[in-house]
Amino acid sequence: MRNLFNFITRHYFFFLFALLQVISVMLIVQNNTYHRSFFINSSNLIAGNIYNIRENITQYFSLKAVNEQLLEENTRLRNQLPGNYLKTDQNIFTFRDTLHLRQFRYINARIINNSVRNRNNHITIDKGRLHGIQPDMGVIGPMGVVGIVKDVSPNFSSIISLLHSDMQISAKIEKNNHLGTIIWEGFDHRKVSMLYIPPHVQLERGDTIITSGFSQLFPEGIPIGVIDEFEIRRGDNFYTISVELFMDFNNLQFVQVVQHIFREELEEVENR
Repeated sequence: MRNLFNFITRHYFFFLFALLQVISVMLIVQNNTYHRSFFINSSNLIAGNIYNIRENITQYFSLKAVNEQLLEENTRLRNQLPGNYLKTDQNIFTFRDTLHLRQFRYINARIINNSVRNRNNHITIDKGRLHGIQPDMGVIGPMGVVGIVKDVSPNFSSIISLLHSDMQISAKIEKNNHLGTIIWEGFDHRKVSMLYIPPHVQLERGDTIITSGFSQLFPEGIPIGVIDEFEIRRGDNFYTISVELFMDFNNLQFVQVVQHIFREELEEVENR
């Protein structure tokens, strides 16, 4: 406290000058319309900037909650898409909609581990058997196919990423429905290859590649990417197509696991 008094005493003239300046400014603002208006506008501008900064900080720290809300909403909307329903009768339609039966439903999850630089990449999510996830379920993200569930524990699941040497996805060219197979050749985490498209098929850069729906893993029409380059390699009878992925696997945080409701029934029929 003594040091504080000594400091004030030592700088007495400065504090007196500052006090007189404040009093002068207050008198000018109170007795001059122009200066009062300028002061009010400046105060509003400063206060507005402070509030804006505070709001930006608040929004930044609430991004996690916002992302989770958006994920829940996306999952709810995806569950309502017509492609998730199986058409069972062409002649009957009632208010309760017996014409369609739900074929797919989606379980959202958060990624807790991910790799993109290995030859065989895996992803770990924070949902498992207790949440309805089983091995061999398809996994999609905000921009398309992610991979297939491999191993499941009560609370976690391991996913074989699309960026894996053993991964093969049934796909087609959206504009003409020609079927092919998506594989990853291990070079670039932004690109995969599409095989088995015959030479007579007309291809163009920018053509969209989607899932075919001819498997029990993914509904038809899930986006994969666009054609970047294509060629017929020496000794081959089909195109090798370079597909630029919609999904950036290096910036992936949330996914949705696809549950095929009629999977067991389909497997039983196909195995007979």
